[in-house]
Amino acid sequence: MADVLFYKVKGAPERYLPVLDSLLSKLKSPFNKGDSVGLKLHWGERGNRSYLPPIYAKHIVQWLTEQETRPFVCDTTTLYSGGRRTGSDSIKTAAEHGYTENYLGCPVVIADGLDGRDVMDIHTGYNHFKTVQVASVIEKADGFFIFSHFKGHMVSFFGGAIKNLSMGFGSRAQKQRMHSDAKPFLNKKKCTRCGMCIDICPTGAAKFASDEYPAYDHDTCIGCAQCIAHCPELALKILWETDDRVFQEKLVETAAAVWKRIKGKSLFINALLNVTVECDCLPGDNPVIAPDMGFVGGYHPVEVDRESLKLVGSEPFEKVHPGIPWQRQFEYSREIGFG
Repeated sequence: MADVLFYKVKGAPERYLPVLDSLLSKLKSPFNKGDSVGLKLHWGERGNRSYLPPIYAKHIVQWLTEQETRPFVCDTTTLYSGGRRTGSDSIKTAAEHGYTENYLGCPVVIADGLDGRDVMDIHTGYNHFKTVQVASVIEKADGFFIFSHFKGHMVSFFGGAIKNLSMGFGSRAQKQRMHSDAKPFLNKKKCTRCGMCIDICPTGAAKFASDEYPAYDHDTCIGCAQCIAHCPELALKILWETDDRVFQEKLVETAAAVWKRIKGKSLFINALLNVTVECDCLPGDNPVIAPDMGFVGGYHPVEVDRESLKLVGSEPFEKVHPGIPWQRQFEYSREIGFG
């Protein structure tokens, strides 16, 4: 049994589904009859146009149903403002994007509860986190299918299976702990004082100063980087309070903690389709930076991400996110026995 499987797509997007079905048929299922299996994915932020259409999730649900399991689709609430900050808003956003129980054929669930408080702590003993707080769904389900849209990210460089485990399962508090070292820095020469960063800040950390330029209270800032992502003039950059490799390590530690709980009862597929500059958390345009390639499947998140990055290549991501120490994700995974 191969550790990682790659199935290439060709032609128009309507030809992609049989390729996904072929990959699914080759995966060795770890699930038993009657198991409750969570299909963890990202249904896109409100206004986002780069998220994966729900037809792919529907086919995975059908495959899980054929395994005689009881699938459900899930995601967690977010740290930043928008259409997924609360569970009720997130369900509405999912429905707007076609992720409904009626269409998918299974329930759509907010993994950390409608109020974001259905969470649990995992004791780890890692360098940055002695405990990791995640959605308690990982204890309630019998297994998981981690379906990730492989694309770029302003802080992690790329987003795939590792990020889907860490940010994807992390509680809002855990998300903040991972982001805490990323603070906004303003280039006044580029700033037009449009106020976008102030309007979008979920904590009020961004305000106009006496010189009429935005100023940022780094003590109040939770490091969600939403202002940086939404700045129309690209006037904001990340000012790291510590070594910029720390975020990569925190991401890995959180993913590794989740992996320990779902190891042996999970499957992974990365969709190397519509590979965009940023993640599906942003509304509006999100330029494509690489051609559609196919689906990478396997049984370990680090291996699936490593193969995905190898296939796409690091160059498209380096052009839009230069200077990010992405290699640290793989190095650190090895150091802590994760991959």
